Amino acid sequence: MNKPLRRIAIFCGLLVLALLVRDNWIQFVQADELADHKHNRRVEIARYSQPRGNIIVDGKAITGSKETNGTDFKYKRTYTDGEMWAPVTGYASQVYGATQLENLHDGILTGDDDRLFFNRTLDMITGKSKKGGDVITTLNAKAQKAAFEGLGSKKGAVAALDPRTGKILALASTPSYDPSTIAGGSKKDEEEWKRLDEKNNKDVPMLNRALRQTYPPGSTFKVVTAAAALENGLYDSIDEKTNSPLPWKLPLTTGQPLPNEGNIPCKDASLKLALQVSCNTVFGKISDDLGNEKMIEQAEKFGFNETVDTPVRTAASVYPEDNRPQNAMAGIGQASNRATPLQMAMVTAAIANDGKMMKPYMVDKLRAPNLNVVEQTEPDEMSRPMSSETAHKLQDMMENVVEKGTGTSARISGVTVGGKTGTAQRGVANSEKPYAWFISYAKGEDGSPVAVAVVVEDSQASRGDISGGGLAAPIAKSVMKAVLDSEK
Repeated sequence: MNKPLRRIAIFCGLLVLALLVRDNWIQFVQADELADHKHNRRVEIARYSQPRGNIIVDGKAITGSKETNGTDFKYKRTYTDGEMWAPVTGYASQVYGATQLENLHDGILTGDDDRLFFNRTLDMITGKSKKGGDVITTLNAKAQKAAFEGLGSKKGAVAALDPRTGKILALASTPSYDPSTIAGGSKKDEEEWKRLDEKNNKDVPMLNRALRQTYPPGSTFKVVTAAAALENGLYDSIDEKTNSPLPWKLPLTTGQPLPNEGNIPCKDASLKLALQVSCNTVFGKISDDLGNEKMIEQAEKFGFNETVDTPVRTAASVYPEDNRPQNAMAGIGQASNRATPLQMAMVTAAIANDGKMMKPYMVDKLRAPNLNVVEQTEPDEMSRPMSSETAHKLQDMMENVVEKGTGTSARISGVTVGGKTGTAQRGVANSEKPYAWFISYAKGEDGSPVAVAVVVEDSQASRGDISGGGLAAPIAKSVMKAVLDSEK
């Protein structure tokens, strides 16, 4: 072979070698990355080539799949009562991806999860189409309906837990949306997506307010401040007089005294009476007496300042590092104090569960197509934010609120109910309509099967008619009754 031909042969050999190296690199090193790439349309085509598994509530599917025409995707997702369940399911869209349970358990629902390998192999041998598994939730359908219908046209959210286990029983957020309307790839789906986008919709219907929106918790936070007072030995008895002068100015300030709502007996009021009539001065001074560090410590025992995976991740509720006057205001649920509805349900559940706070979760089990359980969630203790003695004292206080105080509209005949109202200031100089809050639990012989937090972000009621007891408590009552009825 002459010299020019030899050079060409070597060059061609190097090209072949480079091609082999590149081919093997793509097949063995980059295979997973390319397979999962967001622009790999084959992945999406495969995902919707067969019906998805379902999300199950009370033994019934709240999702489904139906065949489509004129597209690469054979099936698209459907939802039963989509608006009601959207805060739980999220959406699975041929165009816009997936969120919440649809996203977090996509592998189970599509059948691609490694734990379903045996099922996939068996289907290949028998010639059957691949099937997805199911996500079995902890939700209570009646409680969810009561929460969603209770909120109605109002903007707000409800979170309900079983204090004994941490199971999430209801998770409602309004205004909501129907995930079915954005599940396909039609022009109509595209128009609905644009309408729902927060840039175009000030109501932000796709926001999960129960998990992802934080609000000043208002007077509902006074139960945390009371827990801090008892746990730190500031007061031993809920019936003894507190050191609470009236009027009382915020520390380091020269302005107006901290106001109480109406003409209520707050001077040196006991913890029990102060919670019953919701004295700002008593709990503001307690927060100041304890100091910012101890208040943060107590709030964090309840789960503030960290996120929680339910498995959908929550926003972190915040009890801030702050100066003395701001810390006093945070002690009554104002200033920079912020909480999600789920967080306040967790606080209530810990009190109802004698001081033990269970980790909240909404997925009971993951199930293979052959009905075998591939994953089971077990109740998990998250923390002990207070002693059982303190929890019992707080129960006494909260039950007194419902019996004699601001929470009487949450009474349920023949049932022990504890609660706390809250009307949280909003806007510069309290210029906007306040948030209406209510937290509560219902207690039976075997402990409390339900703890609820409700927030009404705005309503059609006039400003003077907005209160936790008037707007939020009736919703909490209906949710509690739904759970109690299902326990019978």
